[in-house]
Amino acid sequence: MTAIEYNPTELLICTAARMMPDKTTAFIGTGIPLLAAALAQRMHAPNLVPIFEFGGTGAILERIPIAVGEENTFHRAVAASGICDIVETAQRGFIEFGFLGGAQIDRYGNLNSTVIGDYHHPKVRLPGSGGANDVGSHCWKTIIIMRHDRRRFVEKVDFITTPGYLDGPGGRERAGLPPNTGPYRVVTQLAVLGFHPETKAMMLLATQPGVTVAQVIAETSFELLLADPIEENPPPTAEELRILREEVDKERFYI
Repeated sequence: MTAIEYNPTELLICTAARMMPDKTTAFIGTGIPLLAAALAQRMHAPNLVPIFEFGGTGAILERIPIAVGEENTFHRAVAASGICDIVETAQRGFIEFGFLGGAQIDRYGNLNSTVIGDYHHPKVRLPGSGGANDVGSHCWKTIIIMRHDRRRFVEKVDFITTPGYLDGPGGRERAGLPPNTGPYRVVTQLAVLGFHPETKAMMLLATQPGVTVAQVIAETSFELLLADPIEENPPPTAEELRILREEVDKERFYI
């Protein structure tokens, strides 16, 4: 059988889409999370309720929005409100999943999207939080999607834009964040990672197709915990790729 060809972005989209259960709420950002939500609605989660920062709730993603405030985030939605209502909805505990990215992540899932280097004299100034802090602080389960290399998976982030488990067990609670919330999965082109239920340290759960455990470890600047066993994710299916290419992103905005 001839292997189906796909690129790293398509792999990330398909992996993330599989993590969106039907009949759940998900705070969706621009880019890969958008395409993953649209793919999930078509594949296995027709009742997924995507929620967008600028007020769209429950849109049917027939056409991909190019931004989280664009008109297609309100298409056939159950509600059209505003940013304050959406953030309050998360604070009240009504949003189950939040999808985020970042420039750096550490072993406890803290994310940096603010600055590389010293805050006052940075090497690189990044876009900042937007709604990311609210998503990571209040959604029940945060799923982080990012590229995997040693510059991004670091021992200590240069700036905490979005809290993970902060300094470890009990860190979120000591900071006044809701209990039983926090990072759930990290999806990369190399692996799917989770967090140990007691130590809150990042743990390798599964490798992506063709990737070895040694490769994941080599691209991580801190010591990873290893699940037993470590699974291998299945590659994108022909049907996932067909829907993604022909229906979800047929205009090729992202892939």
